[in-house]
Amino acid sequence: MNLQEQVEEAFAPGSALSRAIKEFAPRPGQTDMALAIARTIDSGGVLVVEAGTGVGKTFSYLVPALLSGARVLLSTATKTLQDQLFARDLPQLVQALGLPVRCALLKGRASYLCLHRMEGARQDPALQDRLLARTLAKVEQWAQVTRSGDLAELPGLDERSPLLPHISSSRDNCLGAQCPKFRACHVNLARREAMAADIVVVNHHLFFADLAVRESGMAELLPSVQTVIFDEAHQLNETGLQFLGRTVTTGQVLDFAKDMLATGLQQARGLADWQRLTSDVDRAARELRMAVGRVPPATRLRWAAATPEQVEPAAWAGAIDGLLAACTAAASALASAGEIGPDFDRLGERAQTLCESISFFQSECDPDSVRWIDAGTQLRLVESPLDIAQAVQEKMLKAVEEPGNRRSWIFTSATLGDDPDLRWFTEPCGLGGATKLRVESPFNYAQQAAVYVPRDLPKPADPQHGAQVASHVARWATILGGRTLVLTTTLRALRTISECLVASFQDSTKMQVLVQGQGSKRELMDRLRNASRDDGPGCILVASASFWEGIDVPGDALQLVVIDKLPFPPPNDPLVEARTGRLEALGRSPFNDYFIPEAAVALKQGAGRLIRRESDRGVLVVCDTRLASMGYGKRLMAALPPMRKLHSEPELTELLEDLTRTSTRDSPRSDCPW
Repeated sequence: MNLQEQVEEAFAPGSALSRAIKEFAPRPGQTDMALAIARTIDSGGVLVVEAGTGVGKTFSYLVPALLSGARVLLSTATKTLQDQLFARDLPQLVQALGLPVRCALLKGRASYLCLHRMEGARQDPALQDRLLARTLAKVEQWAQVTRSGDLAELPGLDERSPLLPHISSSRDNCLGAQCPKFRACHVNLARREAMAADIVVVNHHLFFADLAVRESGMAELLPSVQTVIFDEAHQLNETGLQFLGRTVTTGQVLDFAKDMLATGLQQARGLADWQRLTSDVDRAARELRMAVGRVPPATRLRWAAATPEQVEPAAWAGAIDGLLAACTAAASALASAGEIGPDFDRLGERAQTLCESISFFQSECDPDSVRWIDAGTQLRLVESPLDIAQAVQEKMLKAVEEPGNRRSWIFTSATLGDDPDLRWFTEPCGLGGATKLRVESPFNYAQQAAVYVPRDLPKPADPQHGAQVASHVARWATILGGRTLVLTTTLRALRTISECLVASFQDSTKMQVLVQGQGSKRELMDRLRNASRDDGPGCILVASASFWEGIDVPGDALQLVVIDKLPFPPPNDPLVEARTGRLEALGRSPFNDYFIPEAAVALKQGAGRLIRRESDRGVLVVCDTRLASMGYGKRLMAALPPMRKLHSEPELTELLEDLTRTSTRDSPRSDCPW
């Protein structure tokens, strides 16, 4: 049998998959997608697939990849999805299909325990805190038994723990082959296993980091791979831009200074005035931040001329010159200590790289790029291309091609655009010539879900909008007993809505309000899921940014998703301005060709949090009257799943009350008004 016949047989009723995997059920869309991927693997080329929620896209690409017998690289959006593929989906399918396939997991070096840095952590004054010292002791104990060194294996180690930078390495501080623990290095072990495996699971950050700096080991891996599959491909462009441009941060400088002081005092005390050198670098980094002044958190400032906007030119020039001088002095001192050991060699390289990066930002911006600064607690100096199209064409699709090589590239996600050609995704990724396929969701959205746009709310620009949204949410969530996720488009709206909701329920024992930032994403999602199972209070979660996607809460734990306003890109963002300027220069409409597609994709992602299984039911509320009153609202509404439209508050109340009487664990009632 050829590959397509094998795939068709695998997805047929009564197949090995249906016998071995309890949750598996044949779905026409899933089979169609799998066959399209099989054809691409056979013939080579590029396939872009938008697969609606519920299609089962993971099995659609894993089954043909496994049956092909080819070497495959799988890239996902997050480390969480990586772990799910490697620990659950791949072993399940390998066993069901009875294939002798070797799989490997490869993450960035910061995900692994660094034995060398762990040893030095005991002498670090920053870790004298009793709680951190106790956590370090647990890490040291675990280090004796772990084989992979993957820090995700260690229970109880918070992903935000301040200990992590002290026990893992980065591209900046890794000693490479000079490290005394090089032979036992967990990163090197993971790379060796990846080189020997048939299926290698990575993430987009790791892929593009390697594409940009050839640092992760994939420079050797990628040429030996026949098939490359990107899941959650809608994140590729923004992820790629983080690595394909140029960035330097005051945080990097401060970390360098801290490492230089610790290493200098431990290994070369008296050779140089390490405290003075460190103090100079530290002070110069902070003065550069101070030159920008006080700005709202997460502010991006344009940098089209010699000085970023809103920054006094003389203060900026003096501060950046001072930072370069301090880093240059540090590099000179480290060069004189280079023969002492590998730590000083690496610190010297870091100092030199910082000098080069600072000098780079003293020159003019590349005409095909855009430059800005991110001004938060620390300062990020950024120069970025407008998209990844050129890098995809030159560094991916062409750079690794060889005569007679039938390499296949597959890109898939639940949301890749709002038009049949999926231009929102294919244009910035340089994939206009790819074969495209759209597979609709098998869910019966007309029966399972409804969408409502309140007409009595002020416009989003009105200062009272956030408070009014919170007032409505409080009323709806009370009817439903919680089970509510509020997605905001800005941090300001997040604060306003969450503060109003907390005030509304401060005396209530029947409702808890969770807010992004109160704990890790995983912790907050677990609390939302568990709220419907316990006899305790209901739950409202207010979140922004990353919570718009990658959230899977099936069942009746989440039955109301509220979006505060249409998620248009911020028009004054430097990257957005540069992209709209390019479209105008081409004679195209920035609003129709950029702002609307961006909003449509984001809206679809947010709405996708609501219905996750065939038995789920729920309501989506978009608190933006423009969706109903403006002409472009029809296009945005068409991007949403085909939910039933509600036209009044009484209709919404009736459905919310119905949801309190029924459970999504049961089949929808025959008399359900949906």
